[in-house]
Amino acid sequence: MSRLANTICLFDVDGTLTKPRNDITPHMKQFMRELKNKVELGVVGGSDLVKIQEQLGSDCLTEYDYLFAENGLNAFKSGQPLAQQSIKDFLGEENLKKFLNFVLRYLADIDIPIKRGTFIEFRNGMINISPIGRNCSQKERDEFEKYDKQHQVRSKMVSVLQTEFSSLGLKYSIGGQISFDVFPIGWDKTYCLRHLPAEQYKTIYFFGDKTFVGGNDYEISVDPRITKSFTVTSPEDTERFLRELFYQ
Repeated sequence: MSRLANTICLFDVDGTLTKPRNDITPHMKQFMRELKNKVELGVVGGSDLVKIQEQLGSDCLTEYDYLFAENGLNAFKSGQPLAQQSIKDFLGEENLKKFLNFVLRYLADIDIPIKRGTFIEFRNGMINISPIGRNCSQKERDEFEKYDKQHQVRSKMVSVLQTEFSSLGLKYSIGGQISFDVFPIGWDKTYCLRHLPAEQYKTIYFFGDKTFVGGNDYEISVDPRITKSFTVTSPEDTERFLRELFYQ
């Protein structure tokens, strides 16, 4: 069976191919494997490669035509590396140290119901900041998400950082349940599109759950290169849209 020409589907991970921070189900993994016979597939996640492999399986580099870890700053095609970029080189050590010191002081002063560990995660292409700490349990994660919706802990912190470090050319994106990402402007999920030659890919579908303004799928969902963006609420929702697109 020949695949659709000049067409690719791009997928967020959390809330799209998996439940947030959960592993892909055997059913969804098999469905995506079968879908690959019909159309090219790409994954674009904010997490690093290790975390994406934890969720999608160690074989995900070859299960998808493209895998864009850290929004495409660490990019792979058919399991082979394409390119890599670093936020450390972009900011420089002095600016980076000032930013991290400020974040640590801010996190120490905020009063939320619980705090755990790993409040800052330094990735190759971004900084991930979690007020509760990434070491929290799933139950604590769910509870913080509800608390944050009411008290806007993350959005308030983002506003402070935007004001304090306006000269650094940074963008802030709230995604998932407990954290937000910080990265240079232009290093959101649209970054992955530079690895997809325009003359080769005329039709690009994107599937994500955080397509609202401020969500980490927003920029790519409204990018002019995206033919159509699908806002999903779960892996089951993703499968439903795909069946309507490719199995009618």
